[in-house]
Amino acid sequence: MNKHQKPVLTGQRFKTRKRDEKEKFEPTVFRDTLVQGLNEAGDDLEAVAKFLDSTGSRLDYRRYADTLFDILVAGSMLAPGGTRIDDGDKTKMTNHCVFSANEDHETIRNYAQVFNKLIRRYKYLEKAFEDEMKKLLLFLKAFSETEQTKLAMLSGILLGNGTLPATILTSLFTDSLVKEGIAASFAVKLFKAWMAEKDANSVTSSLRKANLDKRLLELFPVNRQSVDHFAKYFTDAGLKELSDFLRVQQSLGTRKELQKELQERLSQECPIKEVVLYVKEEMKRNDLPETAVIGLLWTCIMNAVEWNKKEELVAEQALKHLKVTALSKELT
Repeated sequence: MNKHQKPVLTGQRFKTRKRDEKEKFEPTVFRDTLVQGLNEAGDDLEAVAKFLDSTGSRLDYRRYADTLFDILVAGSMLAPGGTRIDDGDKTKMTNHCVFSANEDHETIRNYAQVFNKLIRRYKYLEKAFEDEMKKLLLFLKAFSETEQTKLAMLSGILLGNGTLPATILTSLFTDSLVKEGIAASFAVKLFKAWMAEKDANSVTSSLRKANLDKRLLELFPVNRQSVDHFAKYFTDAGLKELSDFLRVQQSLGTRKELQKELQERLSQECPIKEVVLYVKEEMKRNDLPETAVIGLLWTCIMNAVEWNKKEELVAEQALKHLKVTALSKELT
């Protein structure tokens, strides 16, 4: 029985679906189109905003977000580290950017509005912009002093109006920025711009939410991470509100630590004289008021008691623990 061979088709053509075709990544082509459009828009930032709005429908902002924001901030593409890729070729750069703007709050606020409008129009750029700002803060050493100032003002304004989250500030804690004093200097300019947009409460509230309120001292090298140094530096810069905020935060942290230590010593039934000596030393070292410490002692002793559920027995139980009165007298 002969097996018939199946017919074979020759000259077949397979169509490649568009989604299977990989588009070339061409940031320089994107740059050329964007720079040309920005330069043609002129000095009117309203025209710049309109150009960016309309161009997003034909340029792939999602794919080239890094290039987009590099150009809007620095006027050109940036290499890793923050150096400009296009230095020397003026056709590849634009002056319609933050770094070329006048160094005053009102001008930088107008540029901030360009970013606000762009991100409201293309919501998917929100996360990319946050990442861009974190990156730019890491690159601060590559920028001139005036460029750093403008970036600080822009960051502060955008933090103030809610376009950026306070978490971008984590980049400032990079060792090299801290050691060279760039982190603290930049932070002062940023906080000033932020408070000019909102107020000190807006700053401190955002820092708490981002869990950065306890890290402010890290803006300084280890040998200068003291409340006194921070307070003087920020007060001299006109930011006394933040100095006061840090003192309160440090005091609260100290009190919590003291309460925890007291609770432990009392639970171990340490001699009262040892507890008194320890508390007095802590009061002196951390400049804690007597009233606050007595309150802590009372709380610790009351917490150490498992109170009777019968109300009539609570008074009798409390009398047994009035040794705190003698302890309080020794402290005062």
